[in-house]
Amino acid sequence: MSRSLAIPQSDMLTLEASAAGAALACAYSSSDEYDAALIAERRAAGVYGPKRRRKQLLVTVAGIAAGLAVIAAKE
Repeated sequence: MSRSLAIPQSDMLTLEASAAGAALACAYSSSDEYDAALIAERRAAGVYGPKRRRKQLLVTVAGIAAGLAVIAAKE
């Protein structure tokens, strides 16, 4: 005697409805939140390349220029 693995129609509809509801659920309340999370994740992974340190470079160049000005003034 073999058992049938057929799922009753009502159970099948319940399963489909629950799967459809789970597929539509989203962890983000808006597309802005999703985009921000996606960009943050990509930055952490290094997709956008190294961070530019423009301010640090500007301070370094200004320090070197000030040092050269002090050396030039002593002569």
